[in-house]
Amino acid sequence: LSAGVCCCCAALRPRYKRLVDNIFPEDPKDGLVKADMEKLTFYAVSAPEKLDRIGAYLAERLSRDVVRHRYGYVLIAMEALDQLLMACHSQSIKPFVESFLHMVAKLLESGEPKLQVLGTNSFVKFANIEEDTPSYHRRYDFFVSRFSAMCHSCDQDPEVQTEIRIAGIRGIQGVVRKTVNDELRATIWEPQHMDKIVPSLLFNMQKIEDIDSRTGPQSSPTGGVKEENPSVLAENCFRELLGRATYGNMNNAVRPVFAHLDYHKLWDPNEFAVSCFKIIMYSIQAQYSHHVIQEILGHLDVRKRDSPRVRAGIIQVLLEAVAIAAKGSIGPTVLEVFNTLLKHLRISVDLELGDRRSSAGSATLSTSSKESDERIVQNAIIQTIGFFGSNLPDYQRSEIMMFIMSKVPVLGTTSQSLDPSHLGDFGTRRIQIMLLRSLLMVTSGYKATTISNALPGPFLDPLLSPSLMEDSELRQLVLEILHNLIDRHDNRAKLRGIRIIPDVSDLKIKRDKISRQDVSFMKKHGQQLYRHIYLGCKEEDNVQKNFELLFTSLALTTIELANEEVVIDLIRLAIALQDIAIINEDNLPMFNRCGVMALVAAYLNFLSQMIAVPAFCQHVSKVIETRSVEASYFLPETIFKDKCDLPKSLEKDETDLFFLTNKIAESLGGSGYSVERLSVPYVPQVTDEDRLSRRKSIVDTVSLQVDILSGNNTEDKIDNTEEITFEALKKAIDNNGLEEQEKEKRRLVIEKFQKAPFEEIAAQCETKANLLHDRLAQILELTIRPPPSPSGTMTITAGHAHYHSVPVYEMKFPDLCVY
Repeated sequence: LSAGVCCCCAALRPRYKRLVDNIFPEDPKDGLVKADMEKLTFYAVSAPEKLDRIGAYLAERLSRDVVRHRYGYVLIAMEALDQLLMACHSQSIKPFVESFLHMVAKLLESGEPKLQVLGTNSFVKFANIEEDTPSYHRRYDFFVSRFSAMCHSCDQDPEVQTEIRIAGIRGIQGVVRKTVNDELRATIWEPQHMDKIVPSLLFNMQKIEDIDSRTGPQSSPTGGVKEENPSVLAENCFRELLGRATYGNMNNAVRPVFAHLDYHKLWDPNEFAVSCFKIIMYSIQAQYSHHVIQEILGHLDVRKRDSPRVRAGIIQVLLEAVAIAAKGSIGPTVLEVFNTLLKHLRISVDLELGDRRSSAGSATLSTSSKESDERIVQNAIIQTIGFFGSNLPDYQRSEIMMFIMSKVPVLGTTSQSLDPSHLGDFGTRRIQIMLLRSLLMVTSGYKATTISNALPGPFLDPLLSPSLMEDSELRQLVLEILHNLIDRHDNRAKLRGIRIIPDVSDLKIKRDKISRQDVSFMKKHGQQLYRHIYLGCKEEDNVQKNFELLFTSLALTTIELANEEVVIDLIRLAIALQDIAIINEDNLPMFNRCGVMALVAAYLNFLSQMIAVPAFCQHVSKVIETRSVEASYFLPETIFKDKCDLPKSLEKDETDLFFLTNKIAESLGGSGYSVERLSVPYVPQVTDEDRLSRRKSIVDTVSLQVDILSGNNTEDKIDNTEEITFEALKKAIDNNGLEEQEKEKRRLVIEKFQKAPFEEIAAQCETKANLLHDRLAQILELTIRPPPSPSGTMTITAGHAHYHSVPVYEMKFPDLCVY
């Protein structure tokens, strides 16, 4: 009777339950009953409204089997669910999916690793199914939390641990794919989800990397082995996650990376941090690169008071990021990058100076290590600035050059952001050197079409200011920057090292015809270049490298910018440099005097061969040959040796050892050069830079004294000395008042030239020129007497700058310019 009742009850049960029960065999080892599974699938497809009931009943049976540890039936139930999911795609599948996810959650909550892996595999299959309509209520918060926890499995069995971690990573990958394909995919990018997903992936990438570093380099595995490696799987998932990020959610995916690196102290050493951000920069879309750079800069600001090595690690990561971003689009962050880096450069210098002051008088090991660590930070900043700038387009690079140059502090002035008054001489020098080093890297490889584009006036003036500083390293950096900007045909490497070049044609110098723009630039700014080369040769702390760079500057100017007029100016400059060594008004050491003589010899040898005037070449060669026999210390090959015997004095009457203006003028005049200006010696103009540079003024007085030297006869001289009174002495002492008057005069002149009519300015200039010309004529008429022989000469002296002696009857006055 009981059996009949059971049969009747079974017959009265709903059909879907009977179909579900039939797929379970008596012995779970036999597996799913395929014939009955086909019937259940056909029924579910034919009556989709029954799917939710089928799913609920399967979930009920699975929950009961999980509690009873009947894992064989659990496997059969999940296999059935998978097949139903793959077969049914109707509108009614939504309730069935809820039952399915409920069963997967039950498996993930169990403590059995096999069930967790089983649930994960089913979820991954579900994630690969594209649903016809989006789900507006389904959330995956539980799965994100559970899969993230599985990624951190610490099971005692290494194999089980690896298996669970792989399952967790694959589960996260499934959640990402499912939510990205869903119209409500934005929910996965919420910070509460990203704070779990990203650190879980980084944890596996980091752990396996640590193991590989301990065991040595890993052999290249096959595709199957890679799939079982949590590190490779986590990296692939991380790349996929970043590749799907959009403009609005990019930051949510990147910020957890910083939290993970901070918590695990992975900035020092920073190999893992660098590899992470390389993955990020290569995985995201190129137009979003500036988001990552902004986040790195922001994190650098947050950690600005951390240890130097931590900051250096972050800056190194920034370097790797901008190196990749510079190849694509970096958005509006160019100036922000440089501004932030310059700010941290200042912070680093302040910290270094603070450590130096706190340990004044007690040189401890810890303080020296702190200073060296700060140097690491500063070098990292310079490297980042230079590398980033050198990879920018030319139009952006010129702006960055101007931006960096505006930040270089100059003694006596106040920069926009770097006030040298708070830094002291040491701090100011440190920042000057570091900024110029970064500018040197930015200008490396810069090829401007015209020199005016590479060296505009607002950039040239502040760039040349440090070349007047009493610091040889600063002057070297300025000259190297000039070489980068002037050398448009890569000739600098051929000119490296100061030497007498036997045949310049062997160097295969590349050059183009001088353009109008370059000619205009030299007319406007040529005197600035000559002036700084001239003053650079007069510094007492010059070493061999300074002379080499000065020689290269002259040679590059000849190659890139020299027309006939510039050649004459360069010769005048070279002869003026020779006079520095001969007259020695600045009391230079003998090494410097011989170095200047060697510089002039090397350059005139180069110039004579470049312009190819035979008579000029012959004169230069003759002087060099004479020096090689009688005074080899005047040649670069000798004076720049480690051990060189220096002369005790230089005799001014040894004309065979010197390059003579009159012979150069004769040789060039016969070849069609206009040599009138050679008779006017070169004298640099006095500017405000002489006061700002804290160096001696190159001209002690602005009065012109005319001395007549005529054989052995002594003529009467006009006494032009001013009567010395108390008021005159008071004016001479009151430098501040004098400077204010000069500034006011300059302001009035500039204002007049800006606002006055052109005709009025031209007329006034002509009037002043005529008055000055008449005055000079009167002076000469009063003071010059016909010499007894043609050998009579006249010398004009401006302060300590001596003009060359020229025959009186051949003297001509060039056009006078009134400013």
